[in-house]
Amino acid sequence: MKAGTKHTEALSEPERIRRLVERCLGVPVRGVATLDAGLGARRFYRVRTGGQPATLVARVEAIERNDRRPAGAAPEPLLEPLRAFLEAGGLPVPRRYGGDAGSGIDLLEDLGSRDLAQAASEADAAGRYALYEEVVDLVPRLQALPRAALPAFERRLDATLFAFKAELFVAHSLPAALGRKATAAEAAVVGDAFAWIAERAAEAPARLAHRDLQSQNVLLRPGAAAGERAVLIDLQGAFLAPPEYDLVSLLRDSYVELPFEEVCALRERARVRLPDAPAAALFALRFDLLTLTRKGKDHARFLQAARAGDARYLRHLPATARALREAAARRAGVEPRLARLAELVAQLPETPCAP
Repeated sequence: MKAGTKHTEALSEPERIRRLVERCLGVPVRGVATLDAGLGARRFYRVRTGGQPATLVARVEAIERNDRRPAGAAPEPLLEPLRAFLEAGGLPVPRRYGGDAGSGIDLLEDLGSRDLAQAASEADAAGRYALYEEVVDLVPRLQALPRAALPAFERRLDATLFAFKAELFVAHSLPAALGRKATAAEAAVVGDAFAWIAERAAEAPARLAHRDLQSQNVLLRPGAAAGERAVLIDLQGAFLAPPEYDLVSLLRDSYVELPFEEVCALRERARVRLPDAPAAALFALRFDLLTLTRKGKDHARFLQAARAGDARYLRHLPATARALREAAARRAGVEPRLARLAELVAQLPETPCAP
């Protein structure tokens, strides 16, 4: 038994995937090619087979880097059974052909590489809006799902996560704004503001959120008709959050900068359909508050990645900074802690920052 285990461990990842595909699907494998991944530590491969399906994607789970979550926080759960729960609830997610929980490999439907970001860049204004309507309409459906005995319903956006986002912004984004390391007083401004936002978030209804519903995590099914195109991926991070959270991720996305009037119209389309249907003014306030923390985290992550040698995301810093500055300025009069934060955020540069 031990010898067999050692032999399995000695196999390359593509070879393990090949054997798993042949075992689960009973079809020969013609090739296993690495796919580009985002900022996370998971790995992805496109598998060509000699049968059906002709191609599929192998998703390989990995323990995320410690600097990507608060100290002591558990890794994100595995993809299953959350994917199956969403599928049963009528949400569009990739089909699963099999997998091996022990090695963290899932064999998933190959949806191609055309995501919402690419489609939005190719569409005219009306076509882009129609695409976003389709994705926005998934948010109320997700939030209406009944609670289940799944890790996603035990995880939530809490004060610890808000504090972690504040620490990231202080460590990576404030130096870009100030041209130097932040002082203790400046760090406290961010921490105090994010803590106040955490209190407002805790007062909101807690609903299931995808957690990273941005344009690169929505693939468009090839050949599908309008209204049936969007498929949600990168699902494993789902947790409970205020009803505005996924809408902030989607409509204040760093990869697709939507006109603000479009953001407001799409946001309102979702609001009236949400299970909790918050009052419009409160909904808009929480949307801006969560924009400050979500985009603050994103801005910091992009700089953190660049300093680690991955500069792919630097070109998205200006859009991220604009979303931060606009939300901060709009809400500076709500609370003195937000006014002090707005003064710092206003100094974020207009151009991509050097790592």
